Amino acid sequence: MQQDILINWSPQETRVAVIENGAVQEMHIERPLERGLVGNVYLGKVTRVLPGMQSAFIDIGLDRAAFLHVADVWQKHVDGEAPPSRQSQPLVPIERQVFEGQALMVQVIKDPIGTKGARLSTQISIAGRLLVFLPQDEHVGVSQKIPTGEREALRARLQALVGDKATGGGGGFILRTNGEDASDAELADDIAYLRKAWARTKDASLRLPPASLLHEDLNLLQRVLRDLVGEQTQTIRIDSKEQSDKLRAFGQEFMPSAVAKLQHYKGERPIFDLYGVEEEIARALGRRVDLKSGGYLIVDQTEALTTVDVNTGGYVGARNFDDTIFKTNLEAAQAIARQLRLRNLGGIIIVDFIDMAREDHREAVLAEFRKQLGRDRVKTMIGGFSQLGLVEMTRKRTRESLAHMLCEPCSLCHGSGQVKTPRSVSYDILREILREARQFNPREFRIVASPNVVELFLDEESQHLAGLSDFIGKPISLQAESAMGQDQYDIVLL
Repeated sequence: MQQDILINWSPQETRVAVIENGAVQEMHIERPLERGLVGNVYLGKVTRVLPGMQSAFIDIGLDRAAFLHVADVWQKHVDGEAPPSRQSQPLVPIERQVFEGQALMVQVIKDPIGTKGARLSTQISIAGRLLVFLPQDEHVGVSQKIPTGEREALRARLQALVGDKATGGGGGFILRTNGEDASDAELADDIAYLRKAWARTKDASLRLPPASLLHEDLNLLQRVLRDLVGEQTQTIRIDSKEQSDKLRAFGQEFMPSAVAKLQHYKGERPIFDLYGVEEEIARALGRRVDLKSGGYLIVDQTEALTTVDVNTGGYVGARNFDDTIFKTNLEAAQAIARQLRLRNLGGIIIVDFIDMAREDHREAVLAEFRKQLGRDRVKTMIGGFSQLGLVEMTRKRTRESLAHMLCEPCSLCHGSGQVKTPRSVSYDILREILREARQFNPREFRIVASPNVVELFLDEESQHLAGLSDFIGKPISLQAESAMGQDQYDIVLL
């Protein structure tokens, strides 16, 4: 798999597109005014403890209080060892660990999403290029993505480096996947950098008042080098000379191997035009995703979950109906996995593949779906086909989806996706006039509504309007207002 990374930078917005085998697979967007909070460390103030929910609300200086659950509270032990397994020991109730008014160092593990505040943890972790630092633990571990046979040797190497007096002391470390082939010198540099960052954070916690930011995670440009670049990455192209120089300096200090792949894009065409990224973004904001075979997906995102419906559409290319369904579902499995990454959809996801009569077809589609999801850097869990023929899965959600970041609810339908028909609105208006006529005695009623509704009153509903006017004994006039939505109206008493 060949990968290219395109970076479009402007003062108000940074956009990163991950291209794999010529197709856009991921989009990352960061705006200085709307920057995500995951990884940031704050000195919070406990505003409310809820024993019944085993949770607490913490003020970290945002519009909404953040949320801390007892499962995310690090439990300190007298002997200085890391906390025991969650499964082996019951959790200490939250009311015995925090109290209202307490100043508490916390880290954001989920951004505020919709009406929900940020989710917090008191288990602090600071991510570096090769390692993750756990200042409250003494544990040394290795990423589960590294092959089992290599873990013990890597853990022994890391343990020796962590215990070396030259790198400082204290704290635990987890070796990240991209640190598997790192030299001892590179690991020692990362250890020193992370301990220095933690020292700055601790010092800030003693100087600053509650609800203060103590440590901020890297910006999107820097995270590209830390998190997205791998052996499969061929080029990292950025269209800003200034940011290219800054990124190069950052890379030379923390990720020298990636610097050679960094290029300043000087072309006349906008950088996102190279792979049709703008068109892919536009398509990723729509409900319908067309498949090459003629089938299509319908993607609906709600507060509770995301549903994906697979349809054959105009595809009739196979020899029989069962093969048509099977081939459509196979293509859909690949497209759905890509759309989840591209749209950054998280939480509970329900996929309604077209019903398949043959068990081997269902197994093949599920295997292909799992294979495609395996390429996702975000953690996913998937079950089999349910009794209703649905596939249930989850994808870890730590930040807003692409649609939530770029769009807002429609001001006319308020996010419902539909508005009343002109006829329904006209009948609402007739009922409202009748109600008003029983309470007031104006000289005339005037209907102010959208042009579609007024046109209906002048044509098909003119008889009903005239009948109401005769019944109440008052004239009713019409006024079209183009600024009004289709289901908006006003009745003026003259």
